Amino acid sequence: MANGITSAYGAFVNTSSGVVANAAAQASLPAVPGKTNYLSGFEITGGGATLGGLLTVSVSGLMGGTIQYVYGAVAGVLLANPPLVVNFIPPLPASAPNVAITIDCPALGLGNTANVISMHGFVA
Repeated sequence: MANGITSAYGAFVNTSSGVVANAAAQASLPAVPGKTNYLSGFEITGGGATLGGLLTVSVSGLMGGTIQYVYGAVAGVLLANPPLVVNFIPPLPASAPNVAITIDCPALGLGNTANVISMHGFVA
């Protein structure tokens, strides 16, 4: 949802998956009729799991197709995962007007108590 602030680039948008515990996290810049979303960056932060592991994070709805990243959950439910912080300069456009940009992160594993995706961009 737009936060009401605009610039020469358009209306800024910040959104989050909300905190999830051992569940898939998803955040998106929603489709806006007649407008194009631009993704300027995202962060994924969270805690570890009983067993560590690697998983694939997908960013979809982008011009040029889906981008994937590997994110790791550390072994230890009271430990923090290294954050995945990605910035796009210049921002990446959606594949077309009225298309959402979505980031999906699978569940981190048994014992995980917190994982969150935050993303930001603008719509023009």
